[in-house]
Amino acid sequence: MKITRCIAPLMLGAIVSLAGCSSSDKEEQVVNANLDAQSLYDRARESMENGNFAAAAASLSALDSRFPFGPLSHQVQLDLIFSYYKSGKADQTLATIDRFIRLNPNHADVDYAFYMRGLTNMEADNNLFQELVGIDNTDRDPTKSKQAFDDFRRLIQQYPDSKYASDARQRMVYIKNRLAKYEVAIARFYMRREAYIAAANRGKYILENYPDSNQVQQALEIMVECYDQLKLTDLKDNAMKTLKLNFPNSEFIG
Repeated sequence: MKITRCIAPLMLGAIVSLAGCSSSDKEEQVVNANLDAQSLYDRARESMENGNFAAAAASLSALDSRFPFGPLSHQVQLDLIFSYYKSGKADQTLATIDRFIRLNPNHADVDYAFYMRGLTNMEADNNLFQELVGIDNTDRDPTKSKQAFDDFRRLIQQYPDSKYASDARQRMVYIKNRLAKYEVAIARFYMRREAYIAAANRGKYILENYPDSNQVQQALEIMVECYDQLKLTDLKDNAMKTLKLNFPNSEFIG
């Protein structure tokens, strides 16, 4: 009952917002259609400064469509990427990023495009309603996180001196822990169904692919328990030896 009361106002607000969306969009289109390039850009920048990124995106999109080769074209596309991102429009953000990278592979700000691609995919992995009601989303499909990880890795590899590289590295650490936690959740799922070989293989996968994540202890404990159930003494002893060496306080050691 509490969940219903919390979500209802939010859902009602979303419905009201959608109801007014159509007329507002039409008004934006009419205004934008009668502005020249500089006026359109000034209007977009004003909207961005006021935090109205949806309006900014509408003006920038109109500018990009009507004046695709103008002197402001590159900056318009970069601002459009940011405005789409801030508006929560992941598909439009990614499409605009991919187009910018494809058409401007040597642009001075192409590293920013890669960085924003990572941010967008990372944000797409979040789920507002699950977080709102406190549901554990560990076992949610991590496809977007993997894409974000690849985006940040590409940024670091191609532009190691980029001003976004340091933040990208920190985000990769977070994503790596998220992916490792997903593997642990799947391993636990297999264990509940007594599929111990599959569970142990998930633990081994974590050690091989995410050895510096915060899930290594759990991976080793899973392997010890599974090998014990499977009567694979040598494998259990090796896993236990690694566990003792790296996590001497583990309850499994006792």
